[in-house]
Amino acid sequence: MSQMSKIMIIFLYGQDTYRSRRKLNEIVEHYKKIHKSGLNLKYFDGKTVDFEEFKNEIQSVSMFAEKKLIILEEAFTNQNFKEGFLKTSKQFTDSNNIILFYEIEKISSSDPLFKFLEKHAKSQEFKLLKGENLKNWVKKEIENYKVKINSVALRKLTDYVGDNLWQMVNEIKKLASYKKNKEIRVEDINLLVKPKIEPEIFKTIDAIASKNKKQALELIHKHLEKGDSPSYLLSMINFQFRNLLIIRDLIEKNKSPYILSKEAQLHPYVIKKSYSQARKFKIDELKKIYQKIFQVDLAIKTGKIDPETALDLLITET
Repeated sequence: MSQMSKIMIIFLYGQDTYRSRRKLNEIVEHYKKIHKSGLNLKYFDGKTVDFEEFKNEIQSVSMFAEKKLIILEEAFTNQNFKEGFLKTSKQFTDSNNIILFYEIEKISSSDPLFKFLEKHAKSQEFKLLKGENLKNWVKKEIENYKVKINSVALRKLTDYVGDNLWQMVNEIKKLASYKKNKEIRVEDINLLVKPKIEPEIFKTIDAIASKNKKQALELIHKHLEKGDSPSYLLSMINFQFRNLLIIRDLIEKNKSPYILSKEAQLHPYVIKKSYSQARKFKIDELKKIYQKIFQVDLAIKTGKIDPETALDLLITET
């Protein structure tokens, strides 16, 4: 951050811990280049830090006359710290030191500390990447390895891995090492990347196929209670029904499971899990469900319905 000297408080937060951690590391490395002793770089566990200890660290004079960088991780759960900080906040906004708040848990926008930081800190939120934003990020990351990826392979990679950038970076390294200055294609994704479909998603699809709407709704709500976002669940259902449609079409053409894997350009793991499911549906049923998923997704994106209600409607009307 070239303007770090002008910023006294920095606030990094959001569910995308890969990008937020990368930004945190960039700030630390930048600080180390300027302040080479490293003695005034301090980390505090925000969950357990004592406010007086933190305040004393801010107020103590550096023996090297260096600006301090004080990092607080997950301080929002520490009520005593929050109260102490907010009561004496003026001395921190006027400080010559740098205070960095780093949060990975979901934060309420009504939280007093959140409101304070939104007003007085240089804030950056790291939301989970979706759709085109995810594809663009992955493409740029791949190009850093001097490797290219075609659009079909890129879509398959993001479908398989989703928004977990920690896993995505590992998959990219594996693919880049395998291709070495060549273009990544669909067959490379099929060969090297295992799709991220949780077993519960297959159970949910089975419940839909068996017309057991009650069980399908219960499974979906278990996902929601676990913290999975409705948009993630919809994307996984969409991903799986698209696979079922492809596989059912090939079954109609009397293709064997071995040929299916080759012609559908799907990972053998997906074929194995999906073959028996696809046989439970007629092709017209799958087309109608796939169309319904498209309509629901469009309604969410245009703000006509909230994602959780949309999921319930999708299942009850399927």
